Amino acid sequence: MPLSPDVRALSPDTKARPRDPERLTRRRASHAADIPGLVERARGGDPRAVARLVSLVEDGSPELRTIMRAIAPLAGRARVLGLTGAPGVGKSTTTSALVRAYRRRGQRVGVLAIDPSSPFTGGALLGDRVRMQDHATDRDVFIRSMATRGHLGGLASATPQALRVLDAAGFDVIMIETVGVGQAEVEVASLADTTLVLVAPGMGDAIQAAKAGILEVGDVFVVNKADRDGAQTAVRDLRNMVALADTGEAAWKPPIVSTVAPRDEGIDDLTAKLDQHAAWLDSSGEGVRRRRARAGAEVAAIALAELRARLGALPGDARLGQLAAKVADGDLDPYSAADELVASVSPAGAATSAPDASLDASLDAAPDAASPPNMSA
Repeated sequence: MPLSPDVRALSPDTKARPRDPERLTRRRASHAADIPGLVERARGGDPRAVARLVSLVEDGSPELRTIMRAIAPLAGRARVLGLTGAPGVGKSTTTSALVRAYRRRGQRVGVLAIDPSSPFTGGALLGDRVRMQDHATDRDVFIRSMATRGHLGGLASATPQALRVLDAAGFDVIMIETVGVGQAEVEVASLADTTLVLVAPGMGDAIQAAKAGILEVGDVFVVNKADRDGAQTAVRDLRNMVALADTGEAAWKPPIVSTVAPRDEGIDDLTAKLDQHAAWLDSSGEGVRRRRARAGAEVAAIALAELRARLGALPGDARLGQLAAKVADGDLDPYSAADELVASVSPAGAATSAPDASLDASLDAAPDAASPPNMSA
């Protein structure tokens, strides 16, 4: 029986076409020259252009800075929702239900669904989109799965830049769905205007709810799968935990919403609470503070990544090896060794003799992105 074209393509006897370096160079040059065109097409609703921009961002393309300069004046208008919670609480299903709700309002919706990468192979299933197939043919819904690639905190390292791309592309609402998280992965709170923390019945008792650090960043709590036994117990435990929070008179009091996402039960109530929180952000000035904190955290992360890249570019890591040997032999303390390493990648004449003063100044200038946003007065 003759093999089908698809099978022939996978046959070991089939020789792969060798890569043409000149062709690849021309292709990269054409992409670099077409960044304004990609941005314009993305603004016009072309999903392929949006996907291409996100891919360039996620891969750390040499055109990354060109893209960021092009979209900077266009971003800052979208409403950003972060959905987080333990594995199995229904984050993807709830995200899909919210997409339906906002599409009924006529709003364009973008979704960044973060999937974990394997610590052994580096691969990722990127399966969150499987639960969102209802929106596959809607041109006003863009869903992108991103692998963490070893990044901790529940997000991918390129999530802030991908968020900017979707914002500049004109999406009204952008949802960030984290990986299944534990008690301390709260990075999504530094990116979202509103953070939804999802729980499900049977996930733990009142003590578990009180000690879970992730619950401290929630602006809205969602008890999903509320048709199961124990749903009212979960609501009561969350209500008791919220009552313990030391908040001021004008502070936001996180509401608790019960939902059954596959049947869209409670979704209208959830969107109403999200609207109330958006109004509070505008009236209290907290929205401006969060966006500035988000920008500050993004700048700091980019600067740290650049420093790491410079450290990694040391010739053969010879300098690091020499310093490590001195530390191991007791001839040098690790802090002095670190100062020497930083000095080796710093511009000539940069002050490195007073690290404490410079560190204090940077800490004063940088926003506290990890502080619980809903606990401020």
